[in-house]
Amino acid sequence: MMRARARAGGLIASLALLAGAGCSSPTPVFYSMHGDARMSEASVPATMSIVVSPVTVPDLVDRPQMVTRTADNRIELNEFARWAEPLKTDIARVIAADLSQRLATARVSVLDTGAGGLPQWYVRVDIVSIDSVPGDAVTIAAQWTVRPPAKGAALLGRSVAREPVGGRDDGALVAAHERARGAISEEIAAAIRAGVPQ
Repeated sequence: MMRARARAGGLIASLALLAGAGCSSPTPVFYSMHGDARMSEASVPATMSIVVSPVTVPDLVDRPQMVTRTADNRIELNEFARWAEPLKTDIARVIAADLSQRLATARVSVLDTGAGGLPQWYVRVDIVSIDSVPGDAVTIAAQWTVRPPAKGAALLGRSVAREPVGGRDDGALVAAHERARGAISEEIAAAIRAGVPQ
């Protein structure tokens, strides 16, 4: 009888330890990007309106988990580092925020609202690839189209932005993503500036 009680007590203690270990398992951290802090001084009249259409991203990275590549070209999905919103939505929002700052106009949106008859520029961005290597660099390749008002000729561009990752943590990786997207936004903004009548 005493042995049975001792075994039962040991079993209960083991189950309690396992339950406690389950409670301490890591939980995912969610990340959201912000506009690039390195803004240029150049500006265009704030009478323009810009619409950033939905961004496309490769299927490989179109998922909640951060997708990274190791030195031996292995692809890893980080279950504990996740994007707070769909990546294509986050990229469109960040590009819109960057263009608003770089072009000194508050009339930049991811929705076509008509903008009260103001001349509208349309921006389309297709992300060709995103290569994230922790502790090394983030490289983003994008194709983009800028369509000026009044059915002017579209401006086509391709950008490849490579930004070093300043550490091995996930926050450093996100910061490199932000800088790379900022570099792409600057090239789009330059194309819009060049097309604005002086």
